[in-house]
Amino acid sequence: MKIREFAVEQWMNEYEETCRYNLAETCVRSLTTGELLDLSGRREEVLAELAATPLTYGPIPGSPRLRALVAGLYTTQGPDNVLITHGAIGANALVHTTLVEPGDHVVAVVPTYQQHYSIPDSYGARVDHLTLREENGWLPDLDELDHLVTPDTKLIAVNNPNNPTGALIDSAGLTRIAKIAERVGAWVLCDEVYRGVDQHGDGFTASIADLYERGISTGSMSKPYSLAGLRLGWIAGPTGLLRAVAAHRDYTTISVGRIDDLLACVALENKDAILARSHRITRTNLTILDEWITTRDDISYVKPASGTTALLRYNIPLGSYEFCTRLLKETGVMFTPGAAFDIEHTVRIGFADDTETLRTGLQLLGQFLDGLRA
Repeated sequence: MKIREFAVEQWMNEYEETCRYNLAETCVRSLTTGELLDLSGRREEVLAELAATPLTYGPIPGSPRLRALVAGLYTTQGPDNVLITHGAIGANALVHTTLVEPGDHVVAVVPTYQQHYSIPDSYGARVDHLTLREENGWLPDLDELDHLVTPDTKLIAVNNPNNPTGALIDSAGLTRIAKIAERVGAWVLCDEVYRGVDQHGDGFTASIADLYERGISTGSMSKPYSLAGLRLGWIAGPTGLLRAVAAHRDYTTISVGRIDDLLACVALENKDAILARSHRITRTNLTILDEWITTRDDISYVKPASGTTALLRYNIPLGSYEFCTRLLKETGVMFTPGAAFDIEHTVRIGFADDTETLRTGLQLLGQFLDGLRA
């Protein structure tokens, strides 16, 4: 099997450990283990639980405690509708592996996380792209989706909130996607890894798993929950699908780590405190970014409605890889080139890490842009 190189991950692997100001980071500022214990209000009890945890494989689908907590993030899902995975990246890969065969028809929104079009393409599927457009607020044209979906469409892959743009499909839009899929009996995989940090309200968008009988939601502890180091995600969807996924999972993952499972339980049992912190960070930092952009005539964007990233368009005559490489070399500031998402003359910014890093990075970016123009 041949597969296209994963552009975003290769860029991150190359530079994220050595840059000075990481504005490519997509997680809300990561928690330390100590901070998680403090947020729980049960430091000693949790430490005692950790000390008593046998380092066996543990329950293969995830502990009953964790699956019940994940199910609580949805309105119609129960523990049997949840399978714990090695991150959302593992969840997405397993869904594609389970559903997609050579010759199948898949429709995937772009830009999005590259898994959702490169994996089915590598399996020999016919992949049509539903291109998101800046003039539409990076939201999908659902009339175009209706046209792309054919009687043999097997899977529609979307990402909500969207990476890299932060666009958010509302409940009505998701419902229409479900109806389009239902017309031909297609599955809908919605990568919801950024769900929980909408800019308004309680932060939660409706999930496709709650709206459609063939809707599949993937999520993780990485983005809104600030615990990427746990490498823990999940699939929420129909029990029959999960049984099929589990057959593939036995060949790759077995179980997740028991310590990871336990710490994820602690986090979800205290999700209100963690998400309140995430909302403070994402909403404060997006305000800072938005105010900075209003001072520039060489940068534009569609303000994100959710998530932790935005796609900035610049009007300097440099390709985005050269732009980002020069910026990194001259200032230590790291962005992700828009060309990694096949959208040239843009960069993806992650605005949900440390607030002072964001302020400093934007100041240095402004100086860099001024120097290029001069």
